[in-house]
Amino acid sequence: MNSRQRYENIIKGKEVDFLPRIPILMQFAAEYIGSNYGEFASDYSVLVEANHRCITDFDFDQLSAISDSYRETSAFGGEISYQSDGAPRCTAPLAETKDLSFLQKPDPVTSERLVDRIQAVETYKKRFGNEYSILGWVEGPAAEAGDLRGINNFLMDSVDDEEFVDELMDLSLETAIGFAQAQVRAGADTIGIGDAVASLFSPAMYERHILPREEKLCESIRQTGAYVKLHICGNITHLLPGIARLPIDIIDVDHMVDLEKVRKTLPDHIVITGNIDPVKGVMQGTPAAIRDQIIDDYHKVGNPFMVNAGCEIPSQTPPENLHALCKPIPYES
Repeated sequence: MNSRQRYENIIKGKEVDFLPRIPILMQFAAEYIGSNYGEFASDYSVLVEANHRCITDFDFDQLSAISDSYRETSAFGGEISYQSDGAPRCTAPLAETKDLSFLQKPDPVTSERLVDRIQAVETYKKRFGNEYSILGWVEGPAAEAGDLRGINNFLMDSVDDEEFVDELMDLSLETAIGFAQAQVRAGADTIGIGDAVASLFSPAMYERHILPREEKLCESIRQTGAYVKLHICGNITHLLPGIARLPIDIIDVDHMVDLEKVRKTLPDHIVITGNIDPVKGVMQGTPAAIRDQIIDDYHKVGNPFMVNAGCEIPSQTPPENLHALCKPIPYES
């Protein structure tokens, strides 16, 4: 059983030899090969090489095309500034206006940073497509709207201009659907949806404005034949009843969320991943403590489960700690 088979079997409710390991690596991966975050985020060949070296050396099960949250924002006209020791920075094109005509039209065929991610997926598929799962990525409707408008402006808009918020999220949704479909055509078997800002909304606001658009995005991905992974950083406990209605296959769970609550609230078939604290648990932890928490988490929630931290593996994580995270945990039927 290879990595891709192991990953897909868990999603399909089948037994496997051991639990799939799917850590999120960005700056860690870049620096592991002697590069930096700026090169990783701006050049797909660096991203591919960094992830391939890591998956070879640390033995996990999924190659990821994630680099940062500003691919779509750049395509809308946001100005990108690459940083050697941190994530790219990007202007919010609508920071000073609500006039959507100021935005460029993102196109996965011509927009530079969208094309770059698609090239990463294509390269993965050509070189490793039958061996590993390939994870593409899009920003969720709320996250992208927040990037376009600026988070503070977007939160204020949600209070005093709900019509504009809906219009902006609809535009973000349209772009996400097209970008996701392009990545699936390029070879991604799974599309992750990052919608971190959603955790800042009340359940009522989330279910009225964000959830219906996340649902449309998930359904559009499902129609391509790809799997859907939801990633909302932060505490999503208050959103779980709404999330339970989404047609997703996998959910990443951040460290402040109780895994048992997630399992009790979401449908049984949804794969739970997480949720070790990336800093205190992984970067600052010990290999033995990391192993103990993974096993304890697995026993709490049962199948289907995949091994992951609550979010990205920090760049200063000792290699022995990532090795501990990725050491096989036997599947228990």
